[in-house]
Amino acid sequence: MIPMTEVRTAHTADLAPTTLAAVRALLHRAFDGDLGDLDWEHALGGMHALAYVDGELVGHASVVQRRVLHGGRSLRTGYVEGVGVRHDQRGRGHGAALMAALERVIRGAYDLGALSATESARPLYASRGWLSWQGPTFALTPLGIVRTEEEDDGVYVLPVTARLDIAGELVCDWRDGDVW
Repeated sequence: MIPMTEVRTAHTADLAPTTLAAVRALLHRAFDGDLGDLDWEHALGGMHALAYVDGELVGHASVVQRRVLHGGRSLRTGYVEGVGVRHDQRGRGHGAALMAALERVIRGAYDLGALSATESARPLYASRGWLSWQGPTFALTPLGIVRTEEEDDGVYVLPVTARLDIAGELVCDWRDGDVW
């Protein structure tokens, strides 16, 4: 019998401290130890999708609200963070199941979905209809708008209600750590 993936969604405020600790440990391992305090902080404060197989946590993703400037508008954006699946569970559809749960939230609550993708995750997002941003990226920092050229190839968007020119400029709001 093939184990079924169960995906549960909950807001950060509704997750027990033990669950949050388990998620952080899972992400730490999924990112091969490259999950800093600010990366973890970025994944908090929104909706989480948690993937379980036979009651065991195998994957996580979250969506938090951010503001993105595009085409003269400030867009309410569901920004995807902390997408990770246990190494021994990859390639079994858990990432797609996590994204389906978050995309439902994004389509119901935001003008736009956005994320910064690792090179290995880009095929997953593209297969789900996320568009690779083709234009220049920027961040609205305390010192003004700053170009984020190093992010140009990794930003993906999911249009919901916003009209987008994917070759235009995209500016994210400021936060400590990685801005995209």
